[in-house]
Amino acid sequence: AATKPIGPTIDTLRMSALYRKATELVGTDEKSVEVIKMLTEGDMVSQKQLKVVSIVGFGGLGKTTLANAVYEKLKVQEDNQELQFDCSAFISVSLNPNMEQIFRSLLHQLDKHRIQNTNEALWGEEQLIREIRTFLENKRYLIVIDDVWDKSVWENIKYALIENEYESRVITTTRILDVAQQAGGVYRLNPLSVVDSRKLFYQRIYDMENKSPPSQLVEVSENILERCGGVPLAILTIGSLLSNKKGRAHTLEYWSKVQKSISSGLDNNHDDVKNMRRILSVSYSNLPPHLKTCLLHLSLYPEDYKIATEQLIWKWVGEGFVKKEQGKSLYEVGGDYLDELINKSLVQPAKFDNANQVCSCHVHDMVRDLIISLSSDENFLTRIGDPQPEYLPSKIRRLSIQTCIPEVVNQLSTMGLTNVRSLTVSSPAFSLLPTLSGFPVLRVLDLTFCMQVDNNNWKDICSLFHLRYLSLKGTSITRIPKEIANLQFLQVLDISSCTEIEEELPSTFIQLTQLLLFHMADSITCAVPRWMCSMSFLFSLSIKLETMGEEDLQVLGNIPSLSELYIQVQKPTQGRDKRLVIDNAYPFRCLKRFSVKGDTMELKFARGAMQSLQTLLLVLDNVHDTFSQFGDLVFGLENISLLEHIVVEFPFDEEDSDEETQMLRNVVQKEVEMNQNKPILTFTQTDAVDGTC
Repeated sequence: AATKPIGPTIDTLRMSALYRKATELVGTDEKSVEVIKMLTEGDMVSQKQLKVVSIVGFGGLGKTTLANAVYEKLKVQEDNQELQFDCSAFISVSLNPNMEQIFRSLLHQLDKHRIQNTNEALWGEEQLIREIRTFLENKRYLIVIDDVWDKSVWENIKYALIENEYESRVITTTRILDVAQQAGGVYRLNPLSVVDSRKLFYQRIYDMENKSPPSQLVEVSENILERCGGVPLAILTIGSLLSNKKGRAHTLEYWSKVQKSISSGLDNNHDDVKNMRRILSVSYSNLPPHLKTCLLHLSLYPEDYKIATEQLIWKWVGEGFVKKEQGKSLYEVGGDYLDELINKSLVQPAKFDNANQVCSCHVHDMVRDLIISLSSDENFLTRIGDPQPEYLPSKIRRLSIQTCIPEVVNQLSTMGLTNVRSLTVSSPAFSLLPTLSGFPVLRVLDLTFCMQVDNNNWKDICSLFHLRYLSLKGTSITRIPKEIANLQFLQVLDISSCTEIEEELPSTFIQLTQLLLFHMADSITCAVPRWMCSMSFLFSLSIKLETMGEEDLQVLGNIPSLSELYIQVQKPTQGRDKRLVIDNAYPFRCLKRFSVKGDTMELKFARGAMQSLQTLLLVLDNVHDTFSQFGDLVFGLENISLLEHIVVEFPFDEEDSDEETQMLRNVVQKEVEMNQNKPILTFTQTDAVDGTC
């Protein structure tokens, strides 16, 4: 069971900056120069040909980090910041690749202006390869193919990479020398030197460069580094472990204990994978119980999967892993848990949002291997899919079904499912699932993008009285029944991106008194129900309004615990020529994050508005129409007193003149400069505006 964490809260901004420094691994600059030289050398004729370089080395050496560094350097010329390639893409393959998914991702990254084709979901590998080859025919392209395990997989991908004479370049990473040799020029990534190992180790422990340990720790630190063998993942993991103990009276005793634990049973002939497993096991063993639980839960996700942090934290809340702390919401405490795992180098950020918060993360293959093994040993979570477990336990507590192979799923009918507390199902597997009424003690039910789920499933769902977390995002439901009130313990409900739900929310919805998150954007278009202001625990809300009026803001502003609010406005209010003014008459007492998206921007902030707001996202689908409707682009951003980050997004639109978009930039910039809190301003101009991370 999870226990209350001990120790100080992590400063997220410092942590994210430190991560970025750590991932720019010591020695990466020199190595990236060597790889770039391999990609660019040769005579005039060979320069024009497609050239492939394969980075090869065992897990944890930093192959992906190096490939990404080369990718970022090659994409843009340093002298004029112009793009060197017509198109680029970075794809991860992994041990059990879904080739259709890989080719689809490759196509969409290369062709960023591509509009989703309604028939595209039906395309197989051959059609996708043809589309990619056609697109690349007259293009100079740069592609990274990360984590290739099999020669046949490389051969399959190679079919899509047309060999034109436009100086295209491809980088692959692999642990297997045969694969690297087949792909092209081989770059063997070696472990860090002793000097670079020290530099990275001390940088991770002391948060600064050129810092050395006190004399009494020199010998033990050298012994630890010897065991890490120049592997960056090992150095960062152990460095993270030791960084929390520096400056204490028992530091030498603790460091010596760590050294012995990673040395026990090891010798110089021990293979690298087992060595790394032992090093990572030490980091796991030193975690407090609540972080062990959260880390094991990550075995739920497939290899190389980018995990959305918001969804992850709310799942932890629904599972009961997150414990209350004075003065903090459960979501904020869960965020601290994730930050601690990142700070210990057991989880890696994948993407940061404009407010410098981690919005997606992933787990290194070797860490994932460890937690899958531990999860199986402790019967923490059972994952049916690739790789298939050797045996299924008689009593399952948490179940993830990621395969649609009938022989595998049919095993479920012979097993007792009455103790399953958490169920996550992929879309192909849902049709093979036993009826949901066979899971009577479920706390977490995740049916995200299971299109087979429709209104016929509501009866079973509404009988799951113990549910805390329910995701029906992207399903085919078209109504919310009054029986939803049966779910008295429900904390998280996501029905966003469903088939259009035409009926209003039932009046019984107000009985969900424990609800913390309710996301219904892109599903229900409605006015804000008046009773919503009595939902006293509601922390996060996404909603789509047909039009936005004063009464909507009045209700939303009086939801007492609302901290995150995402509003989509379907259309501007006819005849409105003055903006809705948000002032202290609309309390929004706890609101820290606010996003509003619409064709035009109908809001203006007066003095005293949203006095807790820290992050603001304004998405204007049409700058021209905004100016035409109101005659100006004045939003009153100087009046939001605690604002730290503001993002203004607007699309490329032929109706928007350069003069109007420049006016928008100038006005917003001036208002932000007048704000005494000096918030960080980011403009984002995109083809398809999306306010998500």
